[in-house]
Amino acid sequence: MIAFLGQGRMGVPMARRLVAAGHEVTTWRRGTGVPAAAAVEGADLVITMLSDPAAVREVLTAALPGLRPGATVVEMSTIGPEAVRELRALLPPSVNLVDAPVLGSVGPAAEGTLTVLAGGDLSGCREVLPVFGSVRELGPLGAGAAMKIAVMSAMVPAQVLLAETYAYAQAHGVDREALIDVLSGTPLGVLAERLRVPSEETRYSLAHAAKDLELGAWERGSLATAARKRLQEARAAGFGDRDVTAIVEHVEGGRASRAVPVTVPAIPATNGMYSHAVRVGDMLYVSGVAAFDESGKVAGEGSMAAQAEHVFQVIARILADQGAAFGDIAFIRTYLTDMDARAEYGAVRRRYITGTPPASTTVEVSRLFMPGLLLEVDLIVALTPAGR
Repeated sequence: MIAFLGQGRMGVPMARRLVAAGHEVTTWRRGTGVPAAAAVEGADLVITMLSDPAAVREVLTAALPGLRPGATVVEMSTIGPEAVRELRALLPPSVNLVDAPVLGSVGPAAEGTLTVLAGGDLSGCREVLPVFGSVRELGPLGAGAAMKIAVMSAMVPAQVLLAETYAYAQAHGVDREALIDVLSGTPLGVLAERLRVPSEETRYSLAHAAKDLELGAWERGSLATAARKRLQEARAAGFGDRDVTAIVEHVEGGRASRAVPVTVPAIPATNGMYSHAVRVGDMLYVSGVAAFDESGKVAGEGSMAAQAEHVFQVIARILADQGAAFGDIAFIRTYLTDMDARAEYGAVRRRYITGTPPASTTVEVSRLFMPGLLLEVDLIVALTPAGR
């Protein structure tokens, strides 16, 4: 049996390919109330296709009790090699891990023409992976994840470059159709044609493009850094759910604000009166995070430990969305309704914030904005400096 965790734009057609090939498949998505551990119970093969490293870590942690010894987990999301190493440490030695992110979007996923970039021991999944397309066996665990990030570090900035080229052409009276015709005779021809008219269908979301470049951030990637900032601005301006080709519209729309709001689709939406965070240059200011779920109800009511766990999982997703980690937190401020419960809170906090602690303030308040909430946490985070 195969358990397929994640039923988003890519997960749905990929799971259907498995069913069409005659495999017994159990599908699972977040928010249905079904425990991930129950979905993977008895499965020989577990496939994950989720939004980001934090989501994969959370789902596989929840699935651990159901994973049987000898099972193979195939991680097909784009999460980068560092996150793959973290997953290997998370999973028991008796469970094999393969990293196999894909090149291609929704159409190739439905047609079975993706390129699967695989790393690790494929013995438990070699007969299954070709259902999705051509398989490139790249070497040890993490090789597939690293290859995916390397490829996207070229492909995505090239699309941003073309968007800026079109904006330059517009500002200088150059006919776009003529420009694309000229570019068609160059190595950029295919991408130039793709960006001719932004796609109405979201094949590869702009938010995921930004996330992929955030995962690939490194000190010598100056061009990718500039492209990443463009995409982050576009995501904050409301283009995140659009296809990445919408970057053309954003670039042609003019200069962005220095204060860039950040909204993270993977966590509960705000009420429209605030953003999850605001990015100013290389600093991220995170709004107060409290323990409430997608329906607006308090999570872990009555338990400081449960609410703290929820809060830090949400913080992990916000940090991952911006290419940051807990070690990048410069300042953390905690509001507790009962200072006598600070030991329970502290025990959870120490599992997430390790090493040299950030600057910190903890205060007791009489109440928070929603009855039943026991704590709220806000942060200031130092992000990767521009040009690094």
